[in-house]
Amino acid sequence: MKRLLFFLLATCPLMASAQSEKNVTLDEVTVKGARIVQKVDGKWIYPTEQQIAASPNGYSLLAKLALPHIRVDEAMSSITALTNLGTVQVRINGIVATREDLQTLDMQGVEHVEFVDNPGVRYGEGVAYIINIKVKKPIGGYVLGTQLTNALTTTNGSEALYGKVNHGRSELALSYGLDYHNFGGQAYDQIARYELESGDVVTMHRQSQRIRSRNLSHNAQLTYSLSDSSYVLQAKLSGSTSIRPQRRDAEMLMNGTPYDEHSSSRTGTPSLDVYYHQDFRRHQSLTANMVGTYIRTTGDVENNEGSIYRYTTDGKTWSLWSEAVYENRLKPFTLSSGLQFGQRYSHNVYRGDAEAVNDMHASSLYLFSQLKGRLGNLSYMGGLGASRRYYRQGAVHDDFWLFRPKFTVSYPLASRLKLKYDFEISQHVSQIALVSDVSIKQNSMETILGNPEIRPNRVTSHHLALTYSSPRFTSELQGYYRINSHCNMEKYIRQDGHFYQTQTNADNECNFFYVNSYNQWDIIPDKLTATLYGGIYRFFNYGEDYTHTYTSFNGGCSLQAYLGSWTLGAYADNGWNFMEGEHRGHQAPAWYLTCNYRVSPALSLSLYAQHPFSQHPLTNKTEVVSRYVQKEIAQHYRDYGNMITLKLTYRLDRGRRYRDIQRTMNHSDSETGILQSN
Repeated sequence: MKRLLFFLLATCPLMASAQSEKNVTLDEVTVKGARIVQKVDGKWIYPTEQQIAASPNGYSLLAKLALPHIRVDEAMSSITALTNLGTVQVRINGIVATREDLQTLDMQGVEHVEFVDNPGVRYGEGVAYIINIKVKKPIGGYVLGTQLTNALTTTNGSEALYGKVNHGRSELALSYGLDYHNFGGQAYDQIARYELESGDVVTMHRQSQRIRSRNLSHNAQLTYSLSDSSYVLQAKLSGSTSIRPQRRDAEMLMNGTPYDEHSSSRTGTPSLDVYYHQDFRRHQSLTANMVGTYIRTTGDVENNEGSIYRYTTDGKTWSLWSEAVYENRLKPFTLSSGLQFGQRYSHNVYRGDAEAVNDMHASSLYLFSQLKGRLGNLSYMGGLGASRRYYRQGAVHDDFWLFRPKFTVSYPLASRLKLKYDFEISQHVSQIALVSDVSIKQNSMETILGNPEIRPNRVTSHHLALTYSSPRFTSELQGYYRINSHCNMEKYIRQDGHFYQTQTNADNECNFFYVNSYNQWDIIPDKLTATLYGGIYRFFNYGEDYTHTYTSFNGGCSLQAYLGSWTLGAYADNGWNFMEGEHRGHQAPAWYLTCNYRVSPALSLSLYAQHPFSQHPLTNKTEVVSRYVQKEIAQHYRDYGNMITLKLTYRLDRGRRYRDIQRTMNHSDSETGILQSN
């Protein structure tokens, strides 16, 4: 009943009285006094002065905007997409941003935020949401700053120092960060049932007695850029490494019998990113970007359930990624065309009980062309992407082409009411680790198998949205349907009393649809804003020998109050509940309280309360409903319960002056290709 009431509230638009304000005119629509401007691929959001002044960094600003399907955790500096549509990508002036970029974002130069919930073929595959923060370019002065973030109830923190100097066309920026945690309050509980060939069922209850997780790492980046009104040349050298290995030690029980688990890993990642943008004749531009990355990973894993099982990993990955994009802003449309090229080589050595040498060569070439414009009141965006993928691992190799047509139309039914439809066919390519020919023992009954025979699968999606916008109220009702044909899905193989978990995509189909409503209301303009969203989701999974369906409700709400130097906020959602293959996942619910006090323009203090009134909040829950294996897994974290975090932000700047938008970039690689146990 509570879920039904929540859904009715989320799907019934709140009636808000419109106030007479100035007209805001932008190239696609005109809305009186609106801070949100609807676009064919998403929306532009213009933060208020109060929101910018009350935001010490980019994470804080995005949290206050309450973007649909996006969870922003200011204390942990994380952004999560609360759907199963793909990843969320944050950019600054069009280029992928690091966590350090958001933490050191120049808030004084923020113009607006472009939220793209319908990315075109320009962004490649697997990206569901784009958040692009547009920032003015400083042309003089300097800025020095620090952000000190520390939990008061447990050992967890992130410290950052940064500095930027601008002189004429040049900018030099340097940042350094230190991250650490020492958690000892994780609780793990698993009940697993295994059906043997004889028909007997073996039940195992695995639970933790003590789990400790530790990490200490640092990262730095150095950026130099040279630009004027027509070009930008920028180079960034960045690197991160573990000061101490990331380590996890667990004392476990299996049906009352004690055993232990240990794992540690160390990663080092230097990356060089060179970017160039040139404008020609005002309406034409050329963008080029090249990124080289090296990743070194070492690890040690030990699982002593039943018998000692231990292996070490030593991995090296070299990658080169490049892009060139031509854009011509004609009337009445904009033409974008370009290509992306990637080359990656991974050499991963497994020693011990998982003895293997895994060499993988992969390359990709992606070509795309896109038109975006208007025909009268009709806005449209259409394009085609085509990619060639090459893959080689030992005797297994493949070479194939993938195509991605995409078309979007948007039409205003009334002055404040707009209808939008999007159609797309794309291909999904599995992660490198899943296609490796390595096997990793997970416990005494299960082993994970990589499958080099996995092939890309076709994804077809339909998206229909109806949006109402007024100066103080925005409401969106949308329906979405996705078909995943011959998709990569989990499968358990039973052999000699042991169970092998692998991935296949023979005759599988994984489909889902949802109906969702998002509503945002400025109850008191520039003082009090409320957001409410929710929807019904339905999942259909058709495997080679099973059919699984699941219905869930996903929703949340937030409230922001601006009281002079004080800013108060509250956020809550019920997580993301979904089913894929034989896994039913329950992403943990989250609820936060935030308080920010602006002592001066240079100094602010923020206090975050995560999961208040909860001693051991749920962090993850998973169910496996295979024919031969059934599991119920729950994880709780005491350290996240009633977690209080204090953040101090200080910024000293002199002589700052701004002009046109400047682009920054980061496209460093992060995929190692190492197969790991769950």
